[in-house]
Amino acid sequence: MNTSSSKGLLKAILKKWDIYLFIAPFFILYTVFMLFPIVHSFWMSLHWWDGLSEPRFIGVDNYRKLISEPLFLTSLKNTAFIFVVGVPIMVAIAVVLGVLLNRPVVFRKFFRTVFFMPVVVSLVVVAVMFILMYDFRYGVFNYILEFLGLDPVPWITSPDVSKLSIILLMIWRWSGYNMVIVLAGLQNISPEYYEAARIDGAGAFTVFWRITLPLLKPILLFIFILSTIGTFQMFAEPYILTKGGPMQSTYTIVMYLYREGFQFFNLGYASAVAYVLVVIIGVLTILQLKFSGDNAF
Repeated sequence: MNTSSSKGLLKAILKKWDIYLFIAPFFILYTVFMLFPIVHSFWMSLHWWDGLSEPRFIGVDNYRKLISEPLFLTSLKNTAFIFVVGVPIMVAIAVVLGVLLNRPVVFRKFFRTVFFMPVVVSLVVVAVMFILMYDFRYGVFNYILEFLGLDPVPWITSPDVSKLSIILLMIWRWSGYNMVIVLAGLQNISPEYYEAARIDGAGAFTVFWRITLPLLKPILLFIFILSTIGTFQMFAEPYILTKGGPMQSTYTIVMYLYREGFQFFNLGYASAVAYVLVVIIGVLTILQLKFSGDNAF
């Protein structure tokens, strides 16, 4: 029975060889460019290797070094601060914009386009623009503060303020993108829910709190997960804006990974940093799923 079943399966595969031939390039490319780098990166994380000499197996020493490396801990703290402060504000702004621009307001399409535009603009252009606006003497932000009778702020030269400057850039760039996702979720909510609420005499805030937000929960969860991944992978914004300074106050995990891998060529150690980053993002994602009541975990 087993032999005949195996022969039958082989014949079925051979009859449909053309189908497998068509999908083979995908699996080959996926293996070469996705699976192999993932496995090889983990192998590298267990070795000392500079890319030129013979790799030397050191076990989990790279991971031990991580938890005692001051600069890594600083970069982790900085990234966590940007995540904790920036992401909730960014999502809240996206929800407010989505709710407002889901209504039949004047120039609705124009405002949707304007708020979405920042994510389309090159990040290098955005960073240079913010450098000019953050300038202590001639920047537009300090001009507004001085016009209001307030003291100018050293936006990118003060360790206490520089992280907030990165957060402002992140919020400006990504709130419109998240707004579009919120709009898609709002347009999938049946108008019957709102009609029933109006009949019951519910006010605008009650409708938003009791109907809109609960029905948007899957969309908000999706945005939070995307924002978590994006924030912990943040590199270009602080690299162009502050180079990780001043005093490493805007140094992120990916900047640390870049430093170890492409400046010092500690490829094994950089691979360990990458795997720790994956674990952090994975744990935060699982926590968000659990907190949202998702039954996947």
